[in-house]
Amino acid sequence: MPRTTEERGRAWRVPHATVSIPGGTFLMGSDHHYPEEAPTHRVRVGDFSIDAAAVTNEEYASFVAATGYVTVAERALNAADYPDAPAENLQPGSMVFTPTRGPVDLRHLSQWWRWKPGASWQHPQGPRSSIDQRLDHPVVHVAHEDALAYATWMGASLPTEAEWEYAARGGLEGVAFTWGDEERPGGRIMANTWDGPDFPWRSTGESGFLRTAPVGSFPANGFGLFDMAGNVWEWTDDWWTDNHPEDAATPCCIPTNPRPGAREQSFDPAQPQFRIARKVVKGGSHLCADTYCLRYRPAARRPQMIDTGTSHQGFRCVRRAEPSIKERSP
Repeated sequence: MPRTTEERGRAWRVPHATVSIPGGTFLMGSDHHYPEEAPTHRVRVGDFSIDAAAVTNEEYASFVAATGYVTVAERALNAADYPDAPAENLQPGSMVFTPTRGPVDLRHLSQWWRWKPGASWQHPQGPRSSIDQRLDHPVVHVAHEDALAYATWMGASLPTEAEWEYAARGGLEGVAFTWGDEERPGGRIMANTWDGPDFPWRSTGESGFLRTAPVGSFPANGFGLFDMAGNVWEWTDDWWTDNHPEDAATPCCIPTNPRPGAREQSFDPAQPQFRIARKVVKGGSHLCADTYCLRYRPAARRPQMIDTGTSHQGFRCVRRAEPSIKERSP
């Protein structure tokens, strides 16, 4: 078993590739964790291929060099869209994880998230940071439209939630993690998540990473896909819903590549002043701590405002053999 970060990287890392996934029917969601994951229900997906790992900084840089694309985090914000935001928060920037100095009330995310002017995919921790030594790390600070622009350039799409979860399960049905039910089989660390119970102020550093890791630093799942748990959250192209639909009454009614959400129903009811739609993100990140956010599981899901990227938000692309769903604009 590889013991150091460098050894683990050499053992598991592979060139970025696309993996063909045969379609099938699976049990989506979970009835045993967070309420938004329920109820479990049967879903059918068609054949598709998916990136073996999240899109990297190097790959995104190639896209920007070829197209001149400017990400949302690199554009100034419209004051009319954020009436209560201070002027300094309207300049280009993004949300960056900042460890606290000690234990804090975990109900208040603002204690470890900071808006940093100048933070972007090219400067993941702020204007003085760079990706020069992180070209093989997943690109972050990408809003939904930034991910969709790259996917379109590649002749690909963003995955539906069903496609993403089906791929993440790697052929395993009904298990908690992408590799099975045991959190650490044989004592092996299987994903880049928060080390130790002291989130968000003290990490044991056991995995060798405090933030993102190079793609492929941990074992692949049964389909040969890397980092379907931890490292960075990943965009899907589905609008957020508070829970899943009920299971089909009979096998003949199992939906294929369902898209149950709607833009107008995806807004955050707790923030009615912000009419910003939200998409489903999947997979958890390096900030998932067992004591706080046990979401580095295939069934786990969270809403993310489509105009917002963060220092732990990335994506990967899919390609469908025959488009069987109507693509929706963001």
